Amino acid sequence: MEKKTVCIIGGGAAGLVSAIFAARNHASVILLEQNEKPGRKLLATGNGRCNLTNTYQHPSCYHGRHPEFAWEVIQQFPMQQTVAFFSKLGIYTRNRDGYIYPASLQASSVLEVLEAEARYLKVKIKCREQVTDICACPDREQGRWLVKTASWQYPADSVIIACGSPASEIAGSCTFGYELAKKLGHTLIKPLPALVPLVCKGSFFKKWAGVRAEGCVSLAVDRRIFREERGELQLTEYGVSGIPVFQLSGYAVRLLDEGVPVRLLLDFMPDFTEEALEAFLKTRMDNCPYKTLKESLVGLFPKKLIDVLTQDDKTDTASLVQKIKCLELDVKGPRSLGQAQVCSGGVSTEELSAGTMESSLHPGIFFAGEVVDTDGICGGYNLQWAWSSAAMAGTHAAL
Repeated sequence: MEKKTVCIIGGGAAGLVSAIFAARNHASVILLEQNEKPGRKLLATGNGRCNLTNTYQHPSCYHGRHPEFAWEVIQQFPMQQTVAFFSKLGIYTRNRDGYIYPASLQASSVLEVLEAEARYLKVKIKCREQVTDICACPDREQGRWLVKTASWQYPADSVIIACGSPASEIAGSCTFGYELAKKLGHTLIKPLPALVPLVCKGSFFKKWAGVRAEGCVSLAVDRRIFREERGELQLTEYGVSGIPVFQLSGYAVRLLDEGVPVRLLLDFMPDFTEEALEAFLKTRMDNCPYKTLKESLVGLFPKKLIDVLTQDDKTDTASLVQKIKCLELDVKGPRSLGQAQVCSGGVSTEELSAGTMESSLHPGIFFAGEVVDTDGICGGYNLQWAWSSAAMAGTHAAL
């Protein structure tokens, strides 16, 4: 039986793994990368340490218009298979509270073993190749599809689009995968920043800029709590950041884009009820009666945060408790796409097969990674989506 030719567009995490699985299934594989080297964004993941995946896996960790699609794909190539895959390539992994990293704590190690495996399998990696179009191949004997670049044309039986998204300022971030999908007639769920800091309305943010504080942040719509997260909050000159904010940001940005006002509620002492906190603060005042209410907060919060919580000269214990437990911030919007870790939105999963990642509109066209309308929470989930979708796309593109 003659080998199938698979052309992969994009040399990031999903592109490289797609190439490996297609080659392992006896395809002749060409990978086209627009940069001078593959894997530029992969090198920056997890602050350069590459959080490969997470031991905790649940459908709620993956978002999209149809999140059940992502979970079906993840289950076909789950976390355990991801760890086994990288272990066989030479990556010894370490478990840090469920977060799985390479023992080297270097994303470059992950990229190096993926490239080595791809080259061993005779994947042709062609860099500085910007794809301009995909069209039906006029000569059916050469292949079903023709992938065009500025300098060449590549006939292929199957094409995998794994171009990623425009999130982050790293070279390699682009919208081209979306453009190709639209040319092919696919529906695009509007791409928006996710895992991104949020800009809020207020005039005091410069006062608390640089503060990190443990707390709980809730996303409220019409005074009702929509979602909440807990962890280290980063207080910035424009609003708020930090992992808890990132986890809520995709929902906030999508709601704002739909015209729904959203508000963040910050709780800087989530272990206390309002009544317990008021009693606690009274005890502190009683223990040191020579202190002002503001001075009594020293040892509880950083000075900059104290200044914000007590900036009203008429602050009393009751109003202070209210600010500590529920500081309200109206969200204006996200920071730029360049500061987002991923995008929400992308190619509609209604037009893809969860079993193969193949287009239902065009047999022989597959999608993998962030170009699809799926995004995960912080903690290795976006890379797990890349590995799982790529394994499926690569395998079935070669069959």
